[in-house]
Amino acid sequence: MDGKQGDGVGVPHEEWLTTGEMARLGGTTLRTVRFYESQGLIASGARSDGDHRKFSPCELKKLQIISDLRDAGLSLQEIKQLMALKSGCANAKQAAEQMTAALCTKLTELDRRITCLQRVRGELGSMVEMLRVCGVCTHPEFPSRCAGCEMVAPPAVERAAQLLWKN
Repeated sequence: MDGKQGDGVGVPHEEWLTTGEMARLGGTTLRTVRFYESQGLIASGARSDGDHRKFSPCELKKLQIISDLRDAGLSLQEIKQLMALKSGCANAKQAAEQMTAALCTKLTELDRRITCLQRVRGELGSMVEMLRVCGVCTHPEFPSRCAGCEMVAPPAVERAAQLLWKN
């Protein structure tokens, strides 16, 4: 590498990232970076003198949003489809309509998941409070007594307690 420009894309070589830097800055693993590259989700744009992959900062941003989308529950196939959607359209109007429809569907799914996560979080938080009381229980019939204990009855913890504590 000559040290100034990176293979015609206008990125100085000192700004290119190694696979390890991509993994660290993207909050993922080397294996994931390599896999995403093999799947065409990100692309290395240069090679170092030792033939190591180098990535532009733009690819790091892609890696970060892909990781966030994965954490949000989207599959790699869904992400690939969203990334390819625009290129399969004849014009901007069609692309915008299809992308809007696809994203609205994902937003509805995310809203449903968020509602569920908030409900479960509330139940588990309430159960932690209940367990603080249970943690000092000295009843001689532990654990068989737990199923009938009035401390395990609050509605905010009923479902979680039924599964995790009453049985």
